[in-house]
Amino acid sequence: MELFKLGLRVQRQITVPDGEAINSAMEESMRRSDVVIVTGGLGPTSDDITREAAAEVLGVELITDEAALRSIEAFFADRNREMAEDNKKQALNPVGGDILPNPNGTAPGIYTPPRMSGDRLCALFLLPGPPSEMRPMFKNEVEPRLRSLAGTNDDHHVRVLRFTGVGESDFHAKLDQELMTIPNLEVGYCARTREVDLRLIGAEKSIDQASQLALKTFPDMCFSQNGESLEEIVVQLLQQQGKTISIAESCTGGLIANRITNIAGASEVFTHGFVSYSNAAKQQLLNVNAATLEQHGAVSEATAIEMAVGALAEAKADIAISVTGIAGPGGGTDEKPVGTVWIGIATANNSMALKKFTPYGREIFKQATSQDALNLARRSLEQGRD
Repeated sequence: MELFKLGLRVQRQITVPDGEAINSAMEESMRRSDVVIVTGGLGPTSDDITREAAAEVLGVELITDEAALRSIEAFFADRNREMAEDNKKQALNPVGGDILPNPNGTAPGIYTPPRMSGDRLCALFLLPGPPSEMRPMFKNEVEPRLRSLAGTNDDHHVRVLRFTGVGESDFHAKLDQELMTIPNLEVGYCARTREVDLRLIGAEKSIDQASQLALKTFPDMCFSQNGESLEEIVVQLLQQQGKTISIAESCTGGLIANRITNIAGASEVFTHGFVSYSNAAKQQLLNVNAATLEQHGAVSEATAIEMAVGALAEAKADIAISVTGIAGPGGGTDEKPVGTVWIGIATANNSMALKKFTPYGREIFKQATSQDALNLARRSLEQGRD
């Protein structure tokens, strides 16, 4: 997305294992591209060989950059840690390359300008793999160089609308043809579990027209017009309304609470997370009635509602969400097959539950259920249910 804002396009993305594959992928990519960005393989261990591969492809030697070495030594000294001898290899730099500082880790990045690649005339960036190190380095070191290479200081207009409850095929069937009639517009989709991103690039007027069309076609399904995650939107809505939320989870094992607490500011709105995996836990933590479990089972509308009501009361929150289901691969019945889940919601004046079905394996089941639960919270908050 950051490259789109600069007016650049990703023509190819490759994932390769350690070893000779790095050299061949780098060589091939540099012959077909103006810029190649490589992430990972700048660590101190024997399998971290990206800088060595780059030097070989460029036909230059690696030398120790003294400023980079001092920076790595200072990183360990500031944390009262002893630096291993192997960390010194992280200060190696291809002759003629620029070191990209990394204040968040021990692996400096490397930039080699187009002139170093001979007739390939390709700029090469080597960045650390961990996102906490790579992202700030891209913003501070790579972006300015890319702007210079591209000869532009202007950001291109990009907007990402995020939808849930609608599939990529629905966009193709109901929206694609109309979007194609809008001039000066580039359209892209990215589908994930229970989510589709609509990426719009072009003239601001064209983006506005496309956005309005998408929102009209899929009302209530767009949860973000600026690229925020669903959990970010839920936290924002809670903050805006001065409300708190608690979560009662069975089949998702704490995933919903985890997603919420990944967001800065969650401490203002998130009170409790109950992981009541067993029937006993549902009774002990959430006061689910034993008769309800006996008569309807753990995976039922009645149990989901009682879990949500219990979480609301125990946490003294303004809204509570519950999930209870069958992730599989075993445990299903003809009446309640694997993939069945009930999602409950409770506020001071109302409680209800809805049924979903996601028979695609435990991991996808959990992610889809967490998405459906967060979306139920979002819809409730947006509609002002009390």
